[in-house]
Amino acid sequence: MKIKIKDEVREALGAGQPVVALESTIISHGLPYPDNIEIADALEQAVRQKGAIPATIAIFDGLPHIGLDAEKLALLADPKSKIEKVSRRDIPYLLSSQTHGATTVAATMLLASAAGVAVFATGGIGGVHRGASASFDISADLPELARTSVCVVCAGPKAILDIPLTLEVLETSGVPVIGYQCDEVPAFWSQSGSGANVPLRLDTAEEIASLLSHKWQAGLEGGVLVTNPVPEADEIPASEVQAAIASALEQAEIAGITGKKVTPFLLDHIRKETDGRSLSTNKALVLNNARLAADIARAYCIK
Repeated sequence: MKIKIKDEVREALGAGQPVVALESTIISHGLPYPDNIEIADALEQAVRQKGAIPATIAIFDGLPHIGLDAEKLALLADPKSKIEKVSRRDIPYLLSSQTHGATTVAATMLLASAAGVAVFATGGIGGVHRGASASFDISADLPELARTSVCVVCAGPKAILDIPLTLEVLETSGVPVIGYQCDEVPAFWSQSGSGANVPLRLDTAEEIASLLSHKWQAGLEGGVLVTNPVPEADEIPASEVQAAIASALEQAEIAGITGKKVTPFLLDHIRKETDGRSLSTNKALVLNNARLAADIARAYCIK
């Protein structure tokens, strides 16, 4: 697959310097304007301040881009732009139709791996949706983690999901799940409340980088998930989040929302239910993840 790698990203990779991949759906579909363009810039700056090079990933005119300039970031953030939400299954259509797309966790992992970027920061991953035993609604992020050798740093699966079942699928798929300085899988907006213990706790970026190095050198392909709790000062209590989620799920069912429209609908409803606090927390946790991802990328480059 032909990809376009930004010059500074290519130079960093060639010199063995740390690079952190960043997704683009948070810009085009995850946050409202102008919060989205502000966080896009803040994420790149957070990675740079930690000594790594940011590589925001998206597709423009059917060509995957690894690393974006200010003009393309602004295009992603513009509500008037026609930007498709792109997972793995959607990439062939974007390539053939030569249109624009913002990459989800799964698509960002795939393209990061193609470019040789080993560490990726996001907000939260997709997973097993509540009621999946009837709907079979399971995010493409999980099989991508099973097959693509990229370390994904997140604040846990999105709290709208069934987090314990998500962990079961990851275990079956052989994906190491690490709790960074925590014993419970964080629940996205909350430090606790997921109902799932982390299979493995590691307390430093160096320990995580060592695990990555040993895993992939041993020929054990596939991703690693690092769960990084939202800073305590920015979290929303789990009980409050769960009440907002219950209301959002009820409204989604009434409105008949399905497929890739579900998550944006739920997140927007929860933002309203929490008087905008979920948006502030979302921004805080993704910045926190970007900083940790840069630390891991720097440590991994030394291995």
